[in-house]
Amino acid sequence: MQTKTHKKSKTFFDNEIGLERLVFFSDAVFAIAITLLALEIRLPVEATNLTDKQLLANLFAIWPKYLSFIISFLVIGNFWIAHHRRFSLITRYDNRLLLLNLLVLMSIAFIPFPTSVISENGNRTATIFYASSITLTGLFSALLWQYASWENRLIDEHVDKGVARRNLLSILITPAVFILSIGLTFINPDLGKFSWLLTAPAALMFR
Repeated sequence: MQTKTHKKSKTFFDNEIGLERLVFFSDAVFAIAITLLALEIRLPVEATNLTDKQLLANLFAIWPKYLSFIISFLVIGNFWIAHHRRFSLITRYDNRLLLLNLLVLMSIAFIPFPTSVISENGNRTATIFYASSITLTGLFSALLWQYASWENRLIDEHVDKGVARRNLLSILITPAVFILSIGLTFINPDLGKFSWLLTAPAALMFR
């Protein structure tokens, strides 16, 4: 049964089923986005009637697709882990949270497209397009958490403000690194891509 609570003249829903549906739907979108990444990996020619040497050459020729898949898989996986951890602290929801969560899922579902672009073209435009997509996803994620955690609006009232702040900083690491990479891309596209590795050690600082 859905119940409503009022806090600062705003209506919140604290029914467990509603939160579970939100999380299950979100998990499904994350899973579909990751699955779509693999569908973009295709051989450049028909794989029928190829000799062993030709097939091996074609498999090696699409290494940028493998790399793009790995990067995007880890990026989406990192966003999913963050989403899972934040919603373990969120105990109620409202219509604005639902809308913000939809924006996050929209940007997640879009990631396979810039992934396919950068796997085909490793130039500056493709790199900036990809980095911009990831940055937007990270900013939507940060906005969702900031809204939910502000003065413990939608999270457990016992969650310390320091914990909420560290969670926000950990979310902002990814968009910050990708914004930096856009600037580096104007120097060298490969340098911009290489800078994405900074997301791993930087994010661990605030876990």
